[in-house]
Amino acid sequence: MSKPLKDIRVLDLTNVLAGPFCCHHLAHLGAEVIKVEARGRGDLARQLGADPALNAAGMGVSFLAQNAGKKSVTLDLKKPDGKALFRRLVGSADVLVENFRPGVMDRLGLGYGALKEVRPELIYCAISGFGQDGPWKDRPAYDQIIQGASGVMSITGDAGSAPLRVGYPVADTFGGMNAAFAVAAALNERPRGCFIDVSMLESVLVSMGWVVSNHLIAGVTPQANGNENVTSAPSGTFCTAEGMINIAANKDEQWVVLTGHLGLEALRDHPDYATREARKVNRVALRQALEVVLMTKPAAHWVEALNAIGVPTGAVLSVPEALATPQVAERGFLQSYEDVAGVGRDIAVATTGVKIDGAAPIVADPPPELGADNDAVWGDLGLSAAEIARLREDEVI
Repeated sequence: MSKPLKDIRVLDLTNVLAGPFCCHHLAHLGAEVIKVEARGRGDLARQLGADPALNAAGMGVSFLAQNAGKKSVTLDLKKPDGKALFRRLVGSADVLVENFRPGVMDRLGLGYGALKEVRPELIYCAISGFGQDGPWKDRPAYDQIIQGASGVMSITGDAGSAPLRVGYPVADTFGGMNAAFAVAAALNERPRGCFIDVSMLESVLVSMGWVVSNHLIAGVTPQANGNENVTSAPSGTFCTAEGMINIAANKDEQWVVLTGHLGLEALRDHPDYATREARKVNRVALRQALEVVLMTKPAAHWVEALNAIGVPTGAVLSVPEALATPQVAERGFLQSYEDVAGVGRDIAVATTGVKIDGAAPIVADPPPELGADNDAVWGDLGLSAAEIARLREDEVI
């Protein structure tokens, strides 16, 4: 299997989601990722998730989701010995990723300016809610705060329900993905060495490309349109006899084929639907007219029948249903680990959604227990067993 980031060492100082998600991708692409966690408590995500017993064990579901394939060491960065040991580790690293509030690492004496003296080639990636400068840089930022500040909640839902939070941590996710992309690009530069400033707010805004551009260029105020794709019609969500489907008849030829298959050819000549623009204006009435026929058969029937004639159609599935589909289950997207230490049972986690030369990147090891790799990592830096024992006694590691 291709591992384009093999021989790259990444120090993951991050917590919860945006940073761990960034390093999750780097690990699956072959990097050696060492989580440097706070002594005694570790990544906050170890205490988060839907299984209280795993939270209490420091192996919360939220942690398990993003940390397979990583190593875990513990370190107190406030102690002089901890700082010294961390600098030694940085000397062996290619990349450092952190998602503290701006200024935290500088106050510890471990910011980019100090660490590039130790390792001039270091790629230092700082992920924060609003970026490293600007009037909001010191504000605390969680995913929902960014969702609101970016405008994404204002366009989620419909006129009666907006503003609504997107149903998963979209700001954390886009922030982490943006960071992984930037790190991978920086690794290609020669000579290496730079400071990457990733703003979750801007990462969400850039993901809203068409919405933002419609405002900036066309002067259109973004609206919450629910399940309707306002760029075309019929394009949106439709009821069937059993379940719901999405239809995206975005081309005129698809509109013709769809109406022909449903026996609704007369709609083509109706003045409310004769042109693309007319269909967009009258989309609600058009949806109701199509549903008269769509309600006669279940979603599964229409998915097969309409795709077969070239009309893009898909069922509206739950998350468990989506994961169980052959399309997902047979592509190697999920990876399983047996009897995971600290968990006491088998687990399955998502990988990356990428294939390289036909294979989905995987990592051999499950998410680590807190400090599981202290002896190995610190030993590889040249510390003796006695020195490691002393650091434990002194509560440095």
